[in-house]
Amino acid sequence: MLKDKLISSFMAFENNVDIDNPVHDVRVEAMKNFEIKGFPSKKEEAWKYTSLNALQKTDFSIFPKQTNTLEYKDVKKYFIHEIDTYKVVFIDGVFSSHLSETTHDGVDICLMSSALNKPMYKQIIDVYFNKIASKDESLTTLNTAFSKEGVYIYIPKNKMPKKPIEILHFATGNEASIMLQPRNLIVVEENAEVQIMERHQSLTSNEVLTNAVTEIFAAKNAIVDYYKIQNDAAEASLIDNTYINQKDKSVVKVHTFSFGGKLTRNNLNFYQNGEYIDSTMKGVTILGEKQHVDHHTLVHHIEPNCESHQDYKGIYDENSTGVFNGKIIVEKLAQKTNAFQQNNNILISDKATINTKPQLEIFADDVKCSHGCTIGQLDEDALFYLQSRGIPRKEANALLMYAFANNVLASVRIPELKTRINKLIANKLGVNLGFDL
Repeated sequence: MLKDKLISSFMAFENNVDIDNPVHDVRVEAMKNFEIKGFPSKKEEAWKYTSLNALQKTDFSIFPKQTNTLEYKDVKKYFIHEIDTYKVVFIDGVFSSHLSETTHDGVDICLMSSALNKPMYKQIIDVYFNKIASKDESLTTLNTAFSKEGVYIYIPKNKMPKKPIEILHFATGNEASIMLQPRNLIVVEENAEVQIMERHQSLTSNEVLTNAVTEIFAAKNAIVDYYKIQNDAAEASLIDNTYINQKDKSVVKVHTFSFGGKLTRNNLNFYQNGEYIDSTMKGVTILGEKQHVDHHTLVHHIEPNCESHQDYKGIYDENSTGVFNGKIIVEKLAQKTNAFQQNNNILISDKATINTKPQLEIFADDVKCSHGCTIGQLDEDALFYLQSRGIPRKEANALLMYAFANNVLASVRIPELKTRINKLIANKLGVNLGFDL
């Protein structure tokens, strides 16, 4: 069983890392928690519609036995190469210096391993590392136990990197099956700003399981713009745990585009620890075959005068399965909260499935909160109208689905990324939409 292999591998992992490391005790405690909890099962309400049984039966390699190299020309298409960016690239979990461009020019965009091992970063690590990541969610604790490599981003007060940041994880198939556990820490101080794009990409038909954890801290007046592009190979699975702590007047937006992969689980958690905070999470999911994507979102409104906005669109074909479970908690002190949550879905195939459960828990009385979901099919009257204007049915279908998802794209602030996402949507829908993307 995978759980037993991970427990035994942790002993070897501990022997290869510095036990005097500032997070040594954190790792040990996290592994104890994982030993007790194990992998989540469908008996748990939060995992009711997503099973990890098949993954647990796979003999994943925990540590790659050899490193691989990739040439830029072979992976260029996965970068947003139309613009200049800082790049932090990993190949089978190992940092690739020749594909990356890091910096310490006024900001720190570098490796988690450096931050964990160099004294100059100790103060930041002590204050922020593992402070908002769940101590109860078993896969998060598993990642914490093996936390060693990933991305470290520190943006000091009043700073903004000269260009956006790309985080890319490539799996090459050196192993018959491999499990990767990247750990990211992003700290954006007062009046600072950052734009980040993240992608996990398998280049092989071998099985890949990525269990990622990202902690994001947005201080007063900070702005964080985060984009997740999930268009992986058919045998790749991703469990993504993102935890976000916001202070007064900060703005954090997370866009998630889920088009590929075998199983994807996105746990996105916002904690509003201040007033006049704005939290936005939007997503577009387009699935086919037997793909499975599960979005679990949480927005915890703790103090008054804050906003949150959730808008997730799903298009499901063939035997695909979608899950959306969005929870908004409004504490008693969080008066004047404005919280919006919407999940709209289209089922193209009779065999496709969507399980959606928007939730509100409101303990304040002066709030404006709404939630809702829709599940339906394409409007036959609209299809007939387009066909009557000479548009073939396949293209008419695609136009309606594109229009359905388009309002999520409206808030993407990087034009070149918006163009790329538009093309991915067109490819996923299987058509040339016939207008400038």
